[in-house]
Amino acid sequence: MPDSSVPEVARIARDLIRIDTSNYGGGKANGEREAAEYVGAFLKSLGLEPEYYEPIPRRTNVMARVPGRNPDRPALVVHGHLDVVPAVAEDWTVDPFAGEIRDGMLWGRGAVDMKNMDAMILAAVADLLRAGEQPDRDLILVFFADEENGGVEGSALVVQDKAEWFAGATEAISEVGGYSITVDDHRAYLLQVGEKALMWLRLIAKGRAGHGSRFHEDNAVTRLSEAVAAIGRTRWPIRLTPTTQALLEGLSELTGRPVDDPDALASAAGPAEAFLRSTFRTTANPTALSAGYKHNVIPESAEALIDVRVIPGTEDDVLAELQRIVGDDIEIQTVVRDIGMETPFVGEFVEHMVAALGRHDPGVPVIPYLLGAGTDNKALAAIGITGYGFAPLQLPADLDFTGMFHGVDERVPVDSLVFGQRVLADLLRVC
Repeated sequence: MPDSSVPEVARIARDLIRIDTSNYGGGKANGEREAAEYVGAFLKSLGLEPEYYEPIPRRTNVMARVPGRNPDRPALVVHGHLDVVPAVAEDWTVDPFAGEIRDGMLWGRGAVDMKNMDAMILAAVADLLRAGEQPDRDLILVFFADEENGGVEGSALVVQDKAEWFAGATEAISEVGGYSITVDDHRAYLLQVGEKALMWLRLIAKGRAGHGSRFHEDNAVTRLSEAVAAIGRTRWPIRLTPTTQALLEGLSELTGRPVDDPDALASAAGPAEAFLRSTFRTTANPTALSAGYKHNVIPESAEALIDVRVIPGTEDDVLAELQRIVGDDIEIQTVVRDIGMETPFVGEFVEHMVAALGRHDPGVPVIPYLLGAGTDNKALAAIGITGYGFAPLQLPADLDFTGMFHGVDERVPVDSLVFGQRVLADLLRVC
């Protein structure tokens, strides 16, 4: 598409996608500096005064404050992250960092998670300021580094070292909420009011090194493989919270199906089924294996990484159960552990978010849900800020949007970005 026909919000998202901010975890990352500088330059063009914080070289965070009409009201944090998970170009239909627009879709790593929302924030704020408007209360715009590594080199350090950035703030909005799903041919929006707890674990198996040809019953790789398979095949029981119970009731009202079988009810959500089912239970997925250094050498040790997302409040029980599953001869190390959160689907700010969606898509229900993953709202919770997922997108019924988080061929409709920009701008005017 020629630039003249590309809406500004899509151009911003495209530009950010073209800045490769891949984060490999464990401190290995391309860094967010160029993306933060791009965002800072845009904010400065709007008359704002961006501040940067780079606690680790190239791991850059940027913030700007938008004064509101009522400075005595608590401020709202509107935040995104600038890093993305890596992409293997050979697996993609398009270059994942080209920011290609094809058939009305913007493609690229970050089109879903979460340079789309970064662009919507910038474009929405631009709508207000260029029109000479002010939000009702102060807005604190923050774009973090390192979210894809649990925020340990991003939001966690910003909250620790730059708490003054968030002075007077009580609420926040960010990614993975406010988007539409289609349930039995009925559209609904999911508003994220909670997140599961996070535990990134390392399994370590020890054995006896030796020649690959020998009879050998003390093989670390075999021991680790059995532990990984046992975890991967475990089916954790459904454990509902107030939020997931409310989600089921909302889905039941839409479909007429009973609430007594959560998985069956989630199946009515089509492509979003797996995303919703993960919110009803703990998930523990093996994600990486490491062992050995030569074909004919049995190594002394083997390791695996496990991504565990836990119903809030059950963390210690889950750790104990994982140890039981793998046995006492497997060491479990905690690499990252972070809190779960859940807040009621009530209050003035929730009403504002629901109303903003309703003004742009009248009559469509908004349902609360518990995110099966996590966001930088966890870091903000440590300083008393209540976070919500509100990145509003009206999506086609057949688009597997949730399946593209960290997947291949990430893409988002350009029209959905424009919708999100308008809803966000509407919300920020009045909330």
